[in-house]
Amino acid sequence: MNPFHFSTRPRAGALRLHAVAGLALVAALALVQPGSGHAATAFEPAQTVQGTPLVLNGSGTRYRAVFKVYDMALYTPRKVKALEELLALQGPVRLNFVAQRDIPGTDLGVSFIKGLANNSSAEQIRRYTPASNRLIEIFSGRPKLSPGETFAMEYLPGKGTTFYIEGQPQGAPLGDAEYFGMVLRIWLGSVPVDHQLKEALLR
Repeated sequence: MNPFHFSTRPRAGALRLHAVAGLALVAALALVQPGSGHAATAFEPAQTVQGTPLVLNGSGTRYRAVFKVYDMALYTPRKVKALEELLALQGPVRLNFVAQRDIPGTDLGVSFIKGLANNSSAEQIRRYTPASNRLIEIFSGRPKLSPGETFAMEYLPGKGTTFYIEGQPQGAPLGDAEYFGMVLRIWLGSVPVDHQLKEALLR
């Protein structure tokens, strides 16, 4: 036997170690991959707004890169599968949100304004600047939303959109039907903040 000969074959123990490490890596990657859009929050199947019964149209999770930001639910007078159907509905509409991580209030407000800009005309943005400025103020006035805390948007025909944080209305309703359509397009427009979330809300 040659005392200076070293086997180039990997030892069984080393192979097992590499296999375990590989499986651990796969599992870790699976944990951080964006999901299918399904919300972890168990939203109520129905709600009532100003005496009008609403059904849960769909719910999902907003991701930023691989991180969960918030769960979201869309409540409508009847089930719809397209934005055009939703805009044609007569009656109130409600959007419920549950934070899934710390969300700075300013970041949330700015992200809404960015979503409005991505899905609205320059003329619409100009015309509804006061309402959008108020939207920023509502969320910027709060340092952050913590995991589990809630916010909501509720549209009533003829009155406008009321914003809620932890169940409390944040001032008078804003805008009109056109403005609420702009708000809806943040998630349901041609440039939604999260395509999988859009699909989940309109399933």
